[in-house]
Amino acid sequence: MSTASELRSLVKQLQQSSATEQDLVAILEKLKAETKITESILRESKAGLAVGKLRTHASKPVSELAKEVVKKWKQLVELEKQNNATNKPTPAGSSKPLPLRKHSTASITPSTPTTPGGTPTMSASSSKSDVRTAKSDGVKTNLTGDTTRDKCMELIYDALAFDSGSPSDQILGRAKGIEAAVLAEFDGVTAAYKAKIRSLFVNLKDKNNPGLRESVVSGDLPVQRLAKMSSQEMASEERKAADNKIIQQNLFNTLGAEEVQAETDAFQCGRCKQVGLRHHSVSTWN
Repeated sequence: MSTASELRSLVKQLQQSSATEQDLVAILEKLKAETKITESILRESKAGLAVGKLRTHASKPVSELAKEVVKKWKQLVELEKQNNATNKPTPAGSSKPLPLRKHSTASITPSTPTTPGGTPTMSASSSKSDVRTAKSDGVKTNLTGDTTRDKCMELIYDALAFDSGSPSDQILGRAKGIEAAVLAEFDGVTAAYKAKIRSLFVNLKDKNNPGLRESVVSGDLPVQRLAKMSSQEMASEERKAADNKIIQQNLFNTLGAEEVQAETDAFQCGRCKQVGLRHHSVSTWN
């Protein structure tokens, strides 16, 4: 397998709703064994997004294998970029190469830093250097003429890009769309507009919620719908489950407290004068 069309056929198999856990593992094993992976092939085939989404699959074998595939691909793409930088000078004015993803849903960080020739170095690189931002990508967000709007657009870009392998122009397009949708939703640069941007930034950059980022960057989740979603709706399944557990526990505690209050205030024991329904059996009450 060495072309995008061949890779696409496997991607289609991954996305079939009828694919079983065994099917997914078998396909991911084939993808993991492939060594002729380049950034252009991944972009054209959209394999990065397809495999990245499987990192949150309910099946642990599938999710773990998907993480391994993404990690390996990131290493291959990194090596490709390093070799290109060594063999071919970057023309003046050209865009910066995209930093690679730090985490694993669509991500890919080499576990060991390498030199331009591919030789492992002795010291680990700082994880902060792998985080993408508008500044590190060389992306200009001063597009509206309004300083506040431009800053908000930059925040959304940073949230979407920080562990993404997608092209910067694609991410910028989503960031622009999100900012414009929020602006329309709240009728201008209001306090509610700013609060919504902050909420989006926090939820989109949540490292435990890669699925939200990827669905926005890929276009699966329309920016107009995102602008109307609450923090609870944007939360990861893990966080939703944790929040629901807290709600249920609070409800239990509240009901328990009310039950005790009802018992203690209702009656007084005729013999010992203590208050409480369960102090004695019903037959002892005078």
